[in-house]
Amino acid sequence: MRHAFAALLLLSAAPVLAQEAPRPRAREAGVTVGILRPGPLNAITDVAGVKVGQVTLPRSKDVNTGVTAILPHGGNLFQDKVPAGFVAYNAFGKFMGSTQVAELGEIETPILLTNTLNVAEAGAASVEWTLAQTGNEEVRSVNAVVGETNDGMLNDIRGRHVTIADARRAIESAKAGPVEEGAVGAGTGTVAFGFKAGIGTSSRKLPASLGGWTIGVLVQANYGGVLTIAGVPVGVKLGRYDYRQQVEERKADGSVVIVIATDAPLSDRNLRRVAERAFGGIARTGSSFSNGSGDYAIAFSTSDAVRRTAAKRNAVAAVDDLPNDRISPLFQATIEATEEAVLNALFKAQTVVGNRGTAEALPLDKVLPMLKGAR
Repeated sequence: MRHAFAALLLLSAAPVLAQEAPRPRAREAGVTVGILRPGPLNAITDVAGVKVGQVTLPRSKDVNTGVTAILPHGGNLFQDKVPAGFVAYNAFGKFMGSTQVAELGEIETPILLTNTLNVAEAGAASVEWTLAQTGNEEVRSVNAVVGETNDGMLNDIRGRHVTIADARRAIESAKAGPVEEGAVGAGTGTVAFGFKAGIGTSSRKLPASLGGWTIGVLVQANYGGVLTIAGVPVGVKLGRYDYRQQVEERKADGSVVIVIATDAPLSDRNLRRVAERAFGGIARTGSSFSNGSGDYAIAFSTSDAVRRTAAKRNAVAAVDDLPNDRISPLFQATIEATEEAVLNALFKAQTVVGNRGTAEALPLDKVLPMLKGAR
């Protein structure tokens, strides 16, 4: 650990309440991940042009859900598509639009995240929004991209509370700048490692000698395993981890969606390779990628040099392409940013009392002393 813990321990010693004071991000608590530096915001929005919008439904015991929207750029996404790579590491889930992304290697709509049973509404909102954009008057086919995790413990998921209007508001409210984390948007009702989790984000800025590119990651964390922070088996020390009764009758299932943005000029083939590396970061947090876990990653490049404009799609076009031999630093950046994004989701999330139980916030007053000396 780089920093002293005393002040943070005092802040974290109070009882865990649903309306407790704001909690620190992992790095603010002195937990550093990896060897590379984050961008100014330590968020996916450090990649120029990327915008994030979130709608959190009015919270109650039964309703804990929402929508998170990620826009690769602020222009007409259908007309100026971005190259993309998609990976289903364990495909127990419903990722709308993934087959076309995998086939064509591009994204033409916002990326939306929500709960399992509201994928249809989010997809409809993306289609409506895309058709309404100036210049799309003749569009007859739209590939909406929607990821999900199941928030059925804290949210009355069968109520299907997210509406098309809610999802559209997430798109329309998207902006650059800091990204809210924890129990917000699509992460309002998610749980990871038995603790309240949610939306988390992080970034890495490569030094000029390695290209100077930025990698930004946003996660919807909702999976199980043995929580590990900075190499410390925190879940074991807290006595809360999957398989405790078989090693206790806890399910290890869950899901995670990872969205990766970069300004590096990458082909869709190398973006798929970047997406694959994100699961290295998830593994570092202690995931075992269980049978019932939907584990997905989607990566895109915002570089103008590789953007698939209408002009480039209608003729033979030359594009920049970062060669294979220079991509390893981006792999490292992706792994580090993914790991830290999950920790930020856990550190920032507050306790939520929900439809079928309570998900407690990660007890930082207990966790931080465990990590002392780990870094």
